[in-house]
Amino acid sequence: MLYADESEALTHPYLAHAWAERGADLRVAAPGQSRKVAMMGALDACTRELLVHTSLSKRSADFIDMLELLDRRFGPQPRRRRTKPVVLVLDNGPVHTSKATTAALAARPWITVEWLPRYAPELNDIERAWRDLKRHHLAHHTFQGTADLDAAIHSAVTNLNLERKLPRPCDNQRIAA
Repeated sequence: MLYADESEALTHPYLAHAWAERGADLRVAAPGQSRKVAMMGALDACTRELLVHTSLSKRSADFIDMLELLDRRFGPQPRRRRTKPVVLVLDNGPVHTSKATTAALAARPWITVEWLPRYAPELNDIERAWRDLKRHHLAHHTFQGTADLDAAIHSAVTNLNLERKLPRPCDNQRIAA
């Protein structure tokens, strides 16, 4: 099962877990105009691995590029005997329901789509991954441009996935009664 959605990151600093006196302005002066990088992603429910495709826009073509990333990872391969079916959990956002996206999903019979309500982020597990990525890996940084931000996103996703693969200290321990 894969939870998929999109988010965005900005070249100007995102302030997370910062405090100030009541009424104070929590802004950091940053040079130039803020630019954004769109992130199309899928979170594997079993391995907790985050797959991300970045672009400068959040359009259907960008989402289809993310589907091609899923093709390479989970789709039919000549050396594999069987392709495991994938359940893709999506909200009813316009990027997911466009004609181009609908055709791209129909061309992938190994993907079954489960639809969530349009604005229900609490039901989509990838939202927690976006929050973790932004708060702990991208927060409090100013990036020179979209290329630097894009590189930082991919580096952060790699680090996030490595953290999730580490064994947890409480796993596989015997419980004394």
